[in-house]
Amino acid sequence: MTIRVLLVDDQPLLRTGFRLILEAEPDITVVGQAGDGKAAQEQTRALLPDVVLMDIRMPGVDGIEATRRIVREAAPSAHVPKVLVLTTFDLDEYIVEALRSGASGFLLKDVPPDELVQAIRVVAAGDAIVAPSVTRRLLDRFATRLPSAYEQAAPARLDRLTERELEVLRLIAKGMSNAEIAAKLVVSETTVKTHVGNVLTKLGLRDRVQAVVLAYETGLITPGALS
Repeated sequence: MTIRVLLVDDQPLLRTGFRLILEAEPDITVVGQAGDGKAAQEQTRALLPDVVLMDIRMPGVDGIEATRRIVREAAPSAHVPKVLVLTTFDLDEYIVEALRSGASGFLLKDVPPDELVQAIRVVAAGDAIVAPSVTRRLLDRFATRLPSAYEQAAPARLDRLTERELEVLRLIAKGMSNAEIAAKLVVSETTVKTHVGNVLTKLGLRDRVQAVVLAYETGLITPGALS
């Protein structure tokens, strides 16, 4: 299956560079380009890309708002594009807001070409490219300063989980893999995968990254909590 990618960046040279890298791959095609968030939303609607490679800082509608609009607009449909956010700075506080807005992960703009290509494949397959441990470090640094999108609704959402599912969510939020969770709970990885799937389904979350964000926003995990 060919992965259809939309490039969004206000710098034409960067878009050209990304396009050259991606179109050298047999399973990736660049279907369009946009220089700002408003154009990105319009191009997404018209071209139906599988992955939107989204810059954060752009004039007019920035990448965070564009991500929010794209995900919200596509949510009721069968085709929901994955947004992979690009940033110039590591541990940029805007990354947390991008994840909250529905992005499936983030990369630095100086990422090696092979990592960029692999990230697009991972996101297109429905997974998140941000490791939960990296997400946790971001949230540890910024969660106390950023407004919560779920302050009122999230506690009620957690009531949908069983005690074991809550426990699994806590361990996901601490950056543990399925294998590590299985060892911790003395169960099989298959059982853990089932619990993780139930957590995501019951909470209406797309992936583990959103699960980590929600765990922090609800107070299930607090910044700096490692035990």
